[in-house]
Amino acid sequence: MATASISRSVIKKVYAVETSESVGATVRRSIGGMSLRNLSPFLMLDHFDLAKGGGFPDHPHRGQATVTYMIEGASQHEDSVGHKGVIRTGGVQWMSAGKGVIHSEIPLHVEGAKNPNGLQLWVDLPKEFKMSDPSYQELDAEQIPNAYPNGEDGDVRIKVISGKSFGVESPVRPLGGCWYMHVFLKKNGAKVFQDLPAGWTSFIYTLQGSIYVNKDKETARHEAHNTLVLSAGTNETGVAIEAAEDDTNLVLISGEPLDQPVVQYGPFVMTSREEIQQTLRDYQGAKNGFEAAHTWQSDLGQKFLKLRKSMEAMGDGDE
Repeated sequence: MATASISRSVIKKVYAVETSESVGATVRRSIGGMSLRNLSPFLMLDHFDLAKGGGFPDHPHRGQATVTYMIEGASQHEDSVGHKGVIRTGGVQWMSAGKGVIHSEIPLHVEGAKNPNGLQLWVDLPKEFKMSDPSYQELDAEQIPNAYPNGEDGDVRIKVISGKSFGVESPVRPLGGCWYMHVFLKKNGAKVFQDLPAGWTSFIYTLQGSIYVNKDKETARHEAHNTLVLSAGTNETGVAIEAAEDDTNLVLISGEPLDQPVVQYGPFVMTSREEIQQTLRDYQGAKNGFEAAHTWQSDLGQKFLKLRKSMEAMGDGDE
C-alpha cells in the first residue's frame, strides 16, 4: 500500500539580511546567525555576492564540510593539499575538510557581467569523520542530474545536487546524510511534493520569486531571501511547495541530525573544548593536517592581495 503524502510545515522563518564578510564580500547569512543556530547538522548558510576585489583568501578549516554552489558566475579555489580548480555557473564543490585544510576562494570576474554569486553551506561532520583526510566531490552543471516530476515539458525541474528526487539520484556521496536540491517552478501555481527522509532536519531557502509551503494548512506567502525551517513530524513524508509567482526558484536541503555536541571556534568545528584547543595547537604547530600552515600561500591569494592593494591605492577599496 502506498504511503500517504503528508507535508511538513514551516516552524520558523528567518530573513537573511545582507552583511559584509571577509574581504569585499557581501553575504546574506541565515543559518549560523543569531536568529538561527543549533540546526544540526547545519552550521551556516551564506548567500554570497562577490564584487571585484571581494573574496575569501587563505583560511583554514577542520571538522566540517563546505558545500559551494555557484548560481551565477564562477569562483576559483586552491588549497594546501594541491587541489585547485574553478566552480562555474550551476556547478558544485562538496569539500570535506576533515582533519585540516587551508584554502582560498576567489571569484572570476567578467567585464560587464553580474557579480559571481552563490550559496555556501557548512555541514557538521559526524565525529568519526572529523579527523579523516580532506576530500572533494565536484560536479559541473551538466553533471548534476535533473528530475522532472511532470515530464521535461512540465513546469517543475529539480536539480539533484545530492540525494534522490522522483527516481533520480545524485552521484555525490556526503560523509553523513545530506540531500540538496535546487527547485525551479516556472509558473505561478506550479506544485511539487518532494519526499524527505523521516526525522531529518530540513529547510528551504528562497532564491527568487515566492512560494507557499503546505498550502492546504498554511496561508503564508514566503518571499525571496527567507530561510524556512520545516517541521519533522513522524508521519510527515516530505514537503508540498507551490509557486506564488512565475519564475520562482529555491533550494531545499535536508540532513541527518547528529547526536553530538557542537563546539565551534571560527572555521574549526569539533565536539569538545579540548578538541578545539588541540586544533589550535595543531594549527600553530603546523601538524596533524595543518603541516603547511606556516609555509603555504596560495597563488590565488597572493594575486588577490595585489589586486586589493592596487584598488586601495586608486581609492576603490572598501572603507
